[in-house]
Amino acid sequence: MAKIVNLPLTDETVSDLKAGDRVLLNGIMYTGRDAAHKRIAELINKNEQLPMDIKNQTIYYVGPCPAKPGQAIGSAGPTTSGRMDAYAPLLMDHGLKGMIGKGLRSKQVVDSIIKNNAVYFAAIGGAGALLAEAIKEAEVIAFPDLGAEAIYKLRVENFPVTVVIDNEGNDLYKIGKEKYKK
Repeated sequence: MAKIVNLPLTDETVSDLKAGDRVLLNGIMYTGRDAAHKRIAELINKNEQLPMDIKNQTIYYVGPCPAKPGQAIGSAGPTTSGRMDAYAPLLMDHGLKGMIGKGLRSKQVVDSIIKNNAVYFAAIGGAGALLAEAIKEAEVIAFPDLGAEAIYKLRVENFPVTVVIDNEGNDLYKIGKEKYKK
């Protein structure tokens, strides 16, 4: 059974999530890929205002396709999370609580997840059209010149994810391999 989680995340909610948990997210999340992360990091390093308050927020690593008439957004499948690993610890140090993508994370990101009581979720790659159905509103809020890689504010309902790395550093990818070996 999936856990229902309302966004933004809280320390208590994050602490209750464990690697392997199936989760349905509801509320507001933001998008961001490598180019947007680079710009956010530059703003942080210059002590300039960010386009959104990242405290307790969740960022979905996605570059959505344009919306068809009557849709909030086009296909919106996750991108490889490792491309954001250079920036993720800095964002978590500034309050980011959740990340959604696919694939492995570096040791530095896992250490930062533990340090900052954060969580890494995976969305199913190849299911972008299905995931888009859970996105009810989408609005570009920063860096429109980046096109699909601009930062979007999304309102989601029952957005399906799985906890891959919990706040204790438990990693579903490693746990799964160990179970398979047995």
